[in-house]
Amino acid sequence: MNGFVSSILEHYNQWVTIFLMVAGLYVVVARGNMVKKLVGLSVFQTSVYLLYISPGKILGGTAPILIDDPNAVYSNPLPHVLILTAIVVGLATIALGLGLVVRINEVYGTVEEDEIFERSDDE
Repeated sequence: MNGFVSSILEHYNQWVTIFLMVAGLYVVVARGNMVKKLVGLSVFQTSVYLLYISPGKILGGTAPILIDDPNAVYSNPLPHVLILTAIVVGLATIALGLGLVVRINEVYGTVEEDEIFERSDDE
């Protein structure tokens, strides 16, 4: 039992990533409110950021600047750069989604999917 607990504590970042991914996916699938769906999408995106950032850092690693020590261990900067780009794209996606939700609310008077489907069937 002690080995299981220590294994969980050693990989806590992966457990947090899994929890956020499942929670975000659940909110996107289970909720009918479009704003809540966008919040769930944002939580899911955050879990993907953590998924890519976690293996990018090497304990004891330094910045990838060449030094005279041939045994130096370097951390990979590529995941961090890619995640910065993903954050910008994710922010733009959420902003576009919120803009669409505002426009849908103006047209249908609600942001609940069920009510929108009922009103579009009536037309």
